[in-house]
Amino acid sequence: MKTFTLPGTGIDASDIILGLMRISPLDDEQIRTLVRTARDNGITMFDHADIYGDERHGAERRFGEAGAIPAAERDQVIIQSKVGIRDGFFDFSREHILTTVDESLAALRTDYLDILLLHRPDTLVEPEEVAAAFDELQAAGKVRAFGVSNHTPGQIELLKRWVKQPLVVNQVQLSITHAPLVAQGVAANMAGLDQSLSRDNGILDHARLNDITLQAWSPFQKGFFDGVFLGDREQYAELNDAIDELAEKYGVTPTGIAVAWITRHPAQMQVVLGTTNPGRVSDAAAGSDVRLTREEWYGLFTAAGHILP
Repeated sequence: MKTFTLPGTGIDASDIILGLMRISPLDDEQIRTLVRTARDNGITMFDHADIYGDERHGAERRFGEAGAIPAAERDQVIIQSKVGIRDGFFDFSREHILTTVDESLAALRTDYLDILLLHRPDTLVEPEEVAAAFDELQAAGKVRAFGVSNHTPGQIELLKRWVKQPLVVNQVQLSITHAPLVAQGVAANMAGLDQSLSRDNGILDHARLNDITLQAWSPFQKGFFDGVFLGDREQYAELNDAIDELAEKYGVTPTGIAVAWITRHPAQMQVVLGTTNPGRVSDAAAGSDVRLTREEWYGLFTAAGHILP
């Protein structure tokens, strides 16, 4: 498992993250087994959000109740959570951020979060309030580092005018088949080609220029929760053939190759897994150690339907 220091933090992290949004239905032993499998495979980072689960803080609460991370081992892992999505609206107010973090800490049964992300852009954001909340959380030792999720470069720059702490993470949707943040730059300035249209205002380049780590959620999804591309030979036969060939070459599963496609990028992205199946966690973790060649990486890119002009 590859690890690296998240720029601007001093936090050493695995390049694969286990997301816990679906753990609420699991019993305590199933949760512990899932987390233990992740850790045994070198995964040190765990992703939460206040809205995950069958109720607010539901997944966080199950994680804490199950004793997924023994108190004596808390400093061996990185726990990340998110704030800002409410029932029918978004809220980056100081009060909501502070209250939600306290609730998350209680649910997780921990004294601090390693990283806190602003979950979805709040167009009514008052950056001064975000800055005040972050200052209080940092001063109280409740949050070590801060970032965002699903934000454009402009939205990040607006926050940075007031927020003192580095914004070190941007969690975004990315898979081989859902890759506009990569594909657009490859086909820039091509009139009449849909791929050349910028839908994110340069998230990838902005992240690389500003030491922001991109975390890829839904790494196996065809599109926006349209199902997975792995094994889908009706829509992605060529891609699955190419993945299977590389899986055999490198001695991993197709899941591992899908992960390797993301971790191969020099932006040093992290992959957020959403599975509750320990076997799939192991399959994905194996992909961290696969380094695709340029030819192989671009071969998967074009097999997924993206165009090289």
